[in-house]
This record gives sequence, structure tokens and C-alpha cells, in this order.
Amino acid sequence: MKNEQPPTPEAQAPPQTPYHQPVAYDAEGRPLYAHPPTVHTAPQIVQTVRPHEPAKPVISEETKRRHEQSRRQYPFLNLSDGEYVIKAMRRHPIGLFVPMATGIILLALSLTVLFSYESIADSLNLSGLAADPSSIILPVLLFCVLIGLGMFIAYYVYVNNKFFLTNESVIQEIQVSLFSRHEQTVSLGNIEDASYRQTNIIQHLFNYGSIRLSTEGDETTYRFTYVANPEQHIAELNNAVEAFKLGRPVGSDD
Repeated sequence: MKNEQPPTPEAQAPPQTPYHQPVAYDAEGRPLYAHPPTVHTAPQIVQTVRPHEPAKPVISEETKRRHEQSRRQYPFLNLSDGEYVIKAMRRHPIGLFVPMATGIILLALSLTVLFSYESIADSLNLSGLAADPSSIILPVLLFCVLIGLGMFIAYYVYVNNKFFLTNESVIQEIQVSLFSRHEQTVSLGNIEDASYRQTNIIQHLFNYGSIRLSTEGDETTYRFTYVANPEQHIAELNNAVEAFKLGRPVGSDD
């Protein structure tokens, strides 16, 4: 009779802990559950090597010509190599109507009072120094100078708010006051949405409105008001953004 060895038990997988079932209870009878072990994965580190002297991009002669032309025409803009202005958007002159009309009315009233002061003094029964027209010449002239200065500041601030579309970015020159000015630049690749808005019959009648740009990521919004022909400008801007993102040349035919 041969010696038979007892059968070797098959290896069994360790029992899995049912994490959805309680493994114990606390003193108040509340169930306690086991948590699966936490696996810590080391972060992947990707290192890139940047050449000490990167190769300069090849710029065509036509692009160089347009770049130099834009630098001469807009010397205050910070344009990179090969960047040129496609469209310069300026404000509609209707935005100056209210401040200019107010200033003109105040000037007219001041001069009317100055040249008609004798009649005004008689109707008010003024006497002595108060009835002398020469006593109000200096105050009225100073008031007129202040009005003229205010009109100049309003005009200067209004016309120096500008919006430029280049083949690489959008540049907004913001003039807040007579001595306060700053510049905002956003790449065409970061523009997520570009739209225009006309809200009343006056804007449709005189063909002006506001344009709005929103960027990706930080969701910054750029606005430019009193834009003449906003529909055409937004169409050109959207075409430029699409061409830039698809890698096509960005430019205009004019």
C-alpha cells in the first residue's frame, strides 16, 4: 500500500473587509465603520529644458512693414516683435454731447448776465457797488475759465479712452482723469467671449453701443462704451480670435 500524502489546501485570498458594514459599536450603540487604507501616490515631476538662446520666430517682410507702420502711428503702444495694429476703435462723438452742451449753456448764461447786468440790477432794485457792472466782471470771467477748463478735461479724458485690436492681443487705453491713465492687454488666445450691446433707440439711431470681452480662467471682463459701429468691430474681433486660436494668420484686408 502506497503512502498517500494528504491533499494540500488551496491558497485562499484574504477576506475583504466589508467597509459598508459596521465592525463595532461604541458605548452609545452607534455603529463604527472601517475605512479603506489610504494609498499615497508620489507626485509626478515633469522637468522641461529651456534653451539659453531660443530661436527667434521667422517674421515675414509684410509683417515687419506693418509692425513698423504701427509703431510710427501709435508710439505709445507696447507692441512685441511682429505685432501690428489691425483696428483702432474710438468712441462715438455723441458721448461728448452732454458735457459740451452743459458747458456751452453755462457760458452763454454767464455772458448774458455780464452784458445785461445793468438791466438785472434795475429790475432787482440794486444800488451802490452791487449795481456796478464792473464789480462782477472778474468773478464772471473766472467762472467762464473754470467752465472752459472743465470742458477741456471732459474732452481730453473721453477721446483718450481707446481700444486697439492687434494680430496678437487686444489693448485698452484707459484715461480715468487728467493725470490718471493705465493700459490693459489681453491675448487673443485668452478671450472666451466677445459681444456688443445696444440698449435703446438712440444707440440704434446713431449706431453706437458698448462691447464686452470676457477671458478664460480668471473670468476678467473688459468693457468699452460709446463705440461707433460696434457690430462691425465685434465681427472683426471674433474673426481675429478664431484665426489666432486655429493658427491661421490674423490680419485685415484693408
